[in-house]
Amino acid sequence: MKLITTPNLPDPDEIYQKLITLHDGRSEDQSMRVNARLILLLINHVGDPEAVSEAIAHAASPEDQEQ
Repeated sequence: MKLITTPNLPDPDEIYQKLITLHDGRSEDQSMRVNARLILLLINHVGDPEAVSEAIAHAASPEDQEQ
């Protein structure tokens, strides 16, 4: 497994706040578009198809979805 699923950021709250700010004032459609752009940018940055595939599978896993 290449995907790191344990906490790996020095300040996750700062990144979370940046994500929240990114969506401030945007419509639902605009938020979906900016999320898609962000995902594609990060996938390109990772540049590892195996790790990206693991992340996709992990995100799709029922145990990770909100109830």
